[in-house]
Amino acid sequence: MKEESDKLETFQKRIGYRFKATSLLCSSLTHPSYIQQYPDIEGSNQRLEFLGDAILSAILADDLYERFSAEREGVLSLNRSALAQGAQLAALASELGLGAVLRLSEGEIKNKGRRRESILEDALEALIGAIFLDSDWETTRRVVLNWFGDISERIDNLLALHNPKGRLQELVQPLHGNEAIEYVVSSTSGPDHAKAYTVEAHINGSLMGEGRGSSKKEAEENAASAALLRWPDNTQE
Repeated sequence: MKEESDKLETFQKRIGYRFKATSLLCSSLTHPSYIQQYPDIEGSNQRLEFLGDAILSAILADDLYERFSAEREGVLSLNRSALAQGAQLAALASELGLGAVLRLSEGEIKNKGRRRESILEDALEALIGAIFLDSDWETTRRVVLNWFGDISERIDNLLALHNPKGRLQELVQPLHGNEAIEYVVSSTSGPDHAKAYTVEAHINGSLMGEGRGSSKKEAEENAASAALLRWPDNTQE
């Protein structure tokens, strides 16, 4: 227990926020698989994820509206989408060391769940929801924007990857040929009129990225973005 407590203490210093209600922090870090293995634990991070997704969207919209006062709605929406895409949030979660403090089932840990993009993305959103419930709008806004750092610079870097599938192909093809990249639908959920897809990007048979979207195309693009974030020296190509 002391080891877990020390980890949470270090993590709170890293994210720049100390919880008044530690139970909220713990809930935000609890994956549904952990509840299945330990049913006595109360609640996973799914409800907090729902809240945090909305809070994050509002924070980014508010900041972008003020930052780019002369831009049209389309540009603002594109910038927000770039910042809030799954691969970007998973990368941000990794920067914060979130994977190390997640509560996962033994099975998920064996399956490298601490590094899985979808799990990290969901947990980051849940963490934002937990901070909001534990504090207020202004505090949450300050903490979250601090994670993103220089937003203008981050947007420029992300929009350079606006065609992630094409960019990934450009990087991979000279080394491994045209057929090295494969996009695999790993799961689907939801009713026929509102399906959600999860796609994995494989390079030479190895999983390099995972993405989700409301269409296969969107999920593939997000998977390619995740793969680009892991691609060696991608910024030097």
